[in-house]
Amino acid sequence: MAQSTDRMSLQMVSTVSNSSLLQPGFSLLNFDGHVCFFGQKGWPKRSCPTGVFLLDIKQNELKMKPVFFSKDSCYLPPLRYPALCSLRNGARADEYQYIIHGGKTPNNDLSDKIYFISLVSKTSKKMTFQCIEKDLGGDVPEARYGHTINVVHSRGKSMSVLFGGRSYTPLAQRTTETWNSVVDCLPSVFLIDFEFGCCTSYILPELQDGLSFHVSIAKDDTIYILGGHSLQNNTRPPNLYKLKIDLPLGSPAVTCTILPGGISVSSAIVTQISDTEFVLVGGYLSDSQKRLACNTVVLEDNKIEIVESVGPEWTPDIKHCRMWFGCDMGEGSVLLGIPGANKQIIPDANYFYILRCKGAEEDKEEVMTQTCSQTSSEDPGDSTPFEDSEEFCFSAEANSFDADDADTYNEDDEEDESETGYWITCCASCNIDINTWVPFYSTELNKPAMILCSSGAGHWVHAQCMDLSETMLLRLSEANVKYFCNKHIDLNRGLQTPQKVACLKKPPMKPLRKKKPLKLSTSAKKSFLRRLFE
Repeated sequence: MAQSTDRMSLQMVSTVSNSSLLQPGFSLLNFDGHVCFFGQKGWPKRSCPTGVFLLDIKQNELKMKPVFFSKDSCYLPPLRYPALCSLRNGARADEYQYIIHGGKTPNNDLSDKIYFISLVSKTSKKMTFQCIEKDLGGDVPEARYGHTINVVHSRGKSMSVLFGGRSYTPLAQRTTETWNSVVDCLPSVFLIDFEFGCCTSYILPELQDGLSFHVSIAKDDTIYILGGHSLQNNTRPPNLYKLKIDLPLGSPAVTCTILPGGISVSSAIVTQISDTEFVLVGGYLSDSQKRLACNTVVLEDNKIEIVESVGPEWTPDIKHCRMWFGCDMGEGSVLLGIPGANKQIIPDANYFYILRCKGAEEDKEEVMTQTCSQTSSEDPGDSTPFEDSEEFCFSAEANSFDADDADTYNEDDEEDESETGYWITCCASCNIDINTWVPFYSTELNKPAMILCSSGAGHWVHAQCMDLSETMLLRLSEANVKYFCNKHIDLNRGLQTPQKVACLKKPPMKPLRKKKPLKLSTSAKKSFLRRLFE
């Protein structure tokens, strides 16, 4: 195939008051042309407790609008660097859902859970999703990040394939100095059957080293794995693997073939521009060198062809920045971000661009092809350097969502929840932090449970900091009684007025009557005196 001469277009977009939420590690979900943002850094705030936003792009301005979840949805934490892909609904081709596995939570834990998220209703002002957690049996993959997941189709069946990633060092091998160190996961291929909830791992001799932040493209029963970073060897080998999945009536068959013509790159982004063509942009050649070249990937006749293509006219800011990150928006469009901390007043603000590749406005046909890519950047806020990991498969171009600006999320409109509201320091031993808090009681969703202390004018404390059991918390919330926190309970007892004790009623005593003086007659007085002097 001849080298493409059509130049890509690069357009800068301005963010409105919320660019600090778009940090390396986020993911994008595309539902019928509406692109949603998932995976913010830190726990969600009250303005959007779900942590999922609709990206509204109008006149080169990017705004974020909160979305909602149905009442029967499970809790979906904000996960960065997860593996993500779409799963078509067999009954209706226009309906599909997203599979989300692994990723990193805001308190630096790695998740091993699998979530299914789907769109259940949509109006001009509100989008409602449903999130379901799936349980698996068998060879369940360990918690990880920087990996990929794809869906393959063979003989009328569908299964998911998970590969690569990184995880924390096993507990038995950790020391004080290497407690938060990460290692490559074993190069096992996991075949997941969500219909029966089982998972099987395969060890293939062609896959010797663990990989992360690679690119995977799935078409029908075949997955192509390109590039990647081996943490053990600190190399980016020019890998090109072909995984073929056969799903007969019996046991599945998984084979791997090593192909020539690979690319040495990690954390690249892949976007689909037609039924058989993809564009690969971004990524890194080394820890300190970005990859500015672009490639076109063609899948035809059960073969893969990778050729160099003409890239966009990169701006000086992009050329000279140390890191970049981004995501596939679908239909040949990519959202790219570069740090802007040195030039902007807001410390976490970034610059964003939309890269439109050839065919972004042409091909609207839905295809059963998936792209999974890992974009990379160093996360300076973490103790361990992580790379940005996203995985996408979109079949419609991102466009505006016609909703009133009144529903737009504006981070400046929120209170500083680190000082007021639910995120106060309620006592000397309070350890509730907005960036690390996780639900403790079953009644909690996106904010900690609090209870009012009746001491003085009253003040609020966290139920978890007061060591209240869930049963006691529910009892106190239902009963009409006063509660005193651990600090004021003893003081309240000391100042409490004793209860009055009713005295026993006794009948009053009758007063004694005064005796009248004795009156003697004259003869009696004479007789008394006579006896007295005798």
